[in-house]
Amino acid sequence: MLDQIFIRDSVAQLRKNVDRIDNCVARLNEDQLWLRGHQSENAVGNLLLHLAGNVRQWIISGVGNAPDVRQRDAEFNATSGLSKSELTSRLRATVEEAVPVIESLNAERLASSVRIQNRDQTVLEAVYHVVEHFGEHTGQIMFATKLLTGQELGFTTHKRTA
Repeated sequence: MLDQIFIRDSVAQLRKNVDRIDNCVARLNEDQLWLRGHQSENAVGNLLLHLAGNVRQWIISGVGNAPDVRQRDAEFNATSGLSKSELTSRLRATVEEAVPVIESLNAERLASSVRIQNRDQTVLEAVYHVVEHFGEHTGQIMFATKLLTGQELGFTTHKRTA
């Protein structure tokens, strides 16, 4: 039963964050999508490529046994390319491809071992990593969107008081 709660909540969190990312990216123009203040920063476009690559490598490949086709360096080296709609569609499609892999898990499978990025870990650790990692980068995208647009995103009901 606890395994099913973990699975349900993991899927819900990934989908919630995809929705937040879609909302953010919709507020940016194509130039803002690839804007970097300096070389050590990742543009929002890079983060979208990176998240899709991470979910594919860890869940679809690492847990689901599909071939690992990730080109991680390319995720960070891109400075233009796909449009906003192409990037958000790719990310959403990747998450939706990962959902049935996650939903197929049970307690025994969550406790089993997988090797991802040359590290042995449990399937539960792999799913937890992806959800946490996705949330971290969602926060970066939200922060970048606020900086670039000056807009309140409206994801929480908390209002500042003067």
